[in-house]
Amino acid sequence: MATIIYTLALVLFVVDLSYFGKVACDNSALGASFIFGDSLVDAGNNNYLPTLSKANIKPNGIDFKASGGNPTGRYTNGRTIGDIVGEELGQPNYAHPFLSPNTTGKAILYGVNYASGGGGIMNGTGRIFVNRLGMDVQIDYFAITRKQFDKLLGASRARDYIMKKSIFSITIGANDFLNNYLLPVLSIGARISESPDAFIDDMLSHFRGQLTRLYKMDARKFVIGNVGPIGCIPYQKTINQLNENECVGLANKLAVQYNGRLKDLLAELNENLPGATFVLANVYDMVMELITNYEKYGFTTSSRACCGNGGQFAGIIPCGPTSTLCEDRSKHVFWDPYHPSEAANVIIAKKLLDGDTKYISPVNLRQLRDL
Repeated sequence: MATIIYTLALVLFVVDLSYFGKVACDNSALGASFIFGDSLVDAGNNNYLPTLSKANIKPNGIDFKASGGNPTGRYTNGRTIGDIVGEELGQPNYAHPFLSPNTTGKAILYGVNYASGGGGIMNGTGRIFVNRLGMDVQIDYFAITRKQFDKLLGASRARDYIMKKSIFSITIGANDFLNNYLLPVLSIGARISESPDAFIDDMLSHFRGQLTRLYKMDARKFVIGNVGPIGCIPYQKTINQLNENECVGLANKLAVQYNGRLKDLLAELNENLPGATFVLANVYDMVMELITNYEKYGFTTSSRACCGNGGQFAGIIPCGPTSTLCEDRSKHVFWDPYHPSEAANVIIAKKLLDGDTKYISPVNLRQLRDL
């Protein structure tokens, strides 16, 4: 959903290339995990930017075991969906944030995270935060990583490893609505001059170019998350003074409209880019299921942020040291006004890994890894 971020306090996992060669031959192992997107999957890149969107402050990361409960720049209390998926697919360590000084040499062999709180498909998205990495810049950074792989492994081996063994995960688009098209004041001009259809056309035209650019750098296995029910996050419910079971209609309508068009785009790319597999993760329906039937999954609320302040749902002021903190973090779908809790992320990740085509298609992530 929107924004705040996380740093990195992970132990650097050092591999020697002889071991790496064995992993590369193991068909059951995931090679590198390349993660692009926004604050839902940011692992600490914004820690290194002069930006208003940051999550490297307590109590963010309070349940993140790898850092001993210290904030890392992740916009949640524990692991992101990307972290959990990587663990389940056999990765020995989390993908390192590109901007971290430790993301050099052999550290990149198991993946790199380029995601940035406030980032979007459109370059103008998130400018309210002063600084963030949009999708175009994230791909610019991957181009640097791609050259580093050639140096580490040799051109032929690097190409084979990236094409056949690695997954490109992209979670982006929510900020293009929340912190661009729907943003009060800053977006009024855009909304007057551009209809929702035209704005979504523009988004998808940019996204097509971005995905094609990754393909030209040997990306072949993609998983693309659609936009979740952004009208149901605590922030939107609070500022619009809604009841617990209500959501903001316009925000969700735009997400649904975009998601339908995204599905068509990925079908087109699957047909037109030889050797590529574009998997659609139906984040919208997954999160809506948790919000609607939260009690079924062991939650006590899907409306109130665990960490936040302001209004009925603690949905105005982002999570920080002065925030009100809930007693049981595992009982809240939302950690803060914008982002799911680790408990919600675990459920979503499991659906991505092993779910059926209602939530992830044409294959799930375990099947994608093994293609």
